Amino acid sequence: MNTITTAPAVTLIPARTNPALAAEFGTAVTRVAAYCRVSTEEENQQNSYATQVKYYTDYISSNPEWELVGIFADEGISGTGTAKRTEFNKMIKLCRRKKIDLILCKSISRFARNTVDCLDYVRELKALGINVRFEKENIETLNASSEFTISLYASFAQAESESISKNVTWGIEKAFQEGKVRYKLDQTLGYRMGADGKPEIVESEAEHVRWIFRMFADGHSMGEIATILTEKKIMRRNGETAWTRTNVQRILTNEKYVGDAILQKSYTVDCLTHERRKNSGERTKYYLRDCHDAIIDRDTWDRVHLEFARRSAEIKGRHSGKKYAKRYCFSDLLTCPYCEGNYKRTIWKIGEKSVGVWRCGRRIDHGSRICSKGASLHEDKLQNAVVAIVNDMIENPEKVEVAILEAMNQFRTEITEIDTQLMDISTELERISTRRDDILTVITGEAFEQFKTELKDLNGQELELKAKAEKLQIKKENVQFSIKKAVTARELFSNMLPLREFDDITIPKLIERIDVTDKEHIRVIFCGGVETEVTVEK
Repeated sequence: MNTITTAPAVTLIPARTNPALAAEFGTAVTRVAAYCRVSTEEENQQNSYATQVKYYTDYISSNPEWELVGIFADEGISGTGTAKRTEFNKMIKLCRRKKIDLILCKSISRFARNTVDCLDYVRELKALGINVRFEKENIETLNASSEFTISLYASFAQAESESISKNVTWGIEKAFQEGKVRYKLDQTLGYRMGADGKPEIVESEAEHVRWIFRMFADGHSMGEIATILTEKKIMRRNGETAWTRTNVQRILTNEKYVGDAILQKSYTVDCLTHERRKNSGERTKYYLRDCHDAIIDRDTWDRVHLEFARRSAEIKGRHSGKKYAKRYCFSDLLTCPYCEGNYKRTIWKIGEKSVGVWRCGRRIDHGSRICSKGASLHEDKLQNAVVAIVNDMIENPEKVEVAILEAMNQFRTEITEIDTQLMDISTELERISTRRDDILTVITGEAFEQFKTELKDLNGQELELKAKAEKLQIKKENVQFSIKKAVTARELFSNMLPLREFDDITIPKLIERIDVTDKEHIRVIFCGGVETEVTVEK
C-alpha cells in the first residue's frame, strides 16, 4: 500500500534586527549609522564633508524601516590609520555595545586605506552580526564572498595611499631643493610667524636669545646659563620659567637664529603608521643661508660653535661621558708634549701656605712610570707668564696680523689641495661606476664569471676611494675650523687692551694650547697657529 507523504507547512518568520522596536511598531527596524571621511582640502562639493553628512542624514531618515543612530564623520583625517579617527572609534564602540545593525559608507577607501585595519574591523563587525555596505563597490560584508572582494579593493586603496604619500614626499623634497622653507615656530623663542609666511622677530624675546649666546661665548656653561634664567624667571616659548641645560642647548644649536634653515630634519618612515624619525643621514638634508631675518649675527654664531667644538674636543680627551664644567681654564689648555696627557690642578703644602700647582694628569694618576718628564708649574707664575705673552701680542698688532695672515694663507692652500684631491676621487668614482654599469648590462649566465674578478676589484677600489674621501673631508673641516679660530683671534687681538691680570674667560679665546716644555719654559700656540716660546719665572 502506497503512503502519501504531505510536505509540512512552512511559515517564514522574518528576522528582527531590533526585537524591542519590532514589538512596539509591529515591524523590523534596522539601526543604521553612516561613516564619512573627507580631506579638508577637498574642493569637489560632491565629496565634501557637509554634502556627505546631509546626504546620509536624508537617505537614512527617508527609510521607514531604518532608525538613524548617527552620522560619524572625520574631517581632514588620514585613512591610513584609525588611532586619530575619533568619530570612527566612537562608532566602533557603539557597535561593540550592539547599538548598530548596519553601517553605510561611500567606499572602502573612505573606511580605511590600510588593508589590515579594514579587514580586521570588517571581520569584527561581521562576528557581531553587523553589516557594512560599501556603496561605490556595491559590497555588503555579511555576504559570504565579500571578504575576498574587500581585500582586493582595500589593497588597491592602500596602494593608492602609498602612491599619494610618495608623490607628496617627492613634492616636499622638490620644494626643499628649490629653497622653499616650511617654518614651524611654535617652540622657537624670539620668533612668530608673519603675515608673509616668514618669521618675524619678537624683540622682547630676542634679547634673551642674544644674552644666552653672549654668555656661552664668554665661557659660561649651559647649566649655569639655565640656572640664571630660572632665577630671573625668564619665560620660555611655552610660558614656563624653569630652564634646563637642554633648553639652552636647543637655542644655541638652532640655526634659525642666524637666519638659516635646515630642511628635512625628520622624515616619515611609513605612510600607514605615520611614524616620523629624526634624519640622522638616512635622507638628504638641505641647508639654506640667510632665508629670514636673523636674531644672532654670524660672527657670534661662529664664535659659539667654535666654543662648542673646543669643549667637545676637551671632553673627548677626558673620561667618557664627563660633562663640560668651567672650573679652571688651564684644564682646557695645558698639555704634556711627552705623553700627550692633559694637565691637572693640585695643591701643594709649602710651609704654612697652600699653593696651586699644575702637573701632568697622567703622572698624577699613574706615576712617573707613565710620564717621567712632565714638569710641574706653580699656578701664579704660569698665569703671569701667559698674561705677559698675551700683552706682548696685543702691543705688537703688526706681528699678530702678519703671523695670522700667513697661517690663514697656509690653511687656504691646504683646502685647495684637499679640494683637488676630492675632485680627482670623484672623477675616479664616476669612472668605476660607469665601467661597472657597462659590465652589468652585457653579462649574463656564464659570462658573469669572466668579469667577476674585475667587478670585485672595482668594488674594492670604490670602497678605498670613499674611505679616502671621507678622511679628506674631515681634514678639510678641521682646516676650516682653524681658519674660523684664526679670524676670531685676529679680531679679538685688534680690539683688546693689555690685560691687567689673568682673565680665565678671555685667555681661552686667544690660546689654543700650551705645551709645558720644562719647569722654566712653555710653548704657547695661539688660535690661528701662531706659536711662541715663553719663559716661566722660577
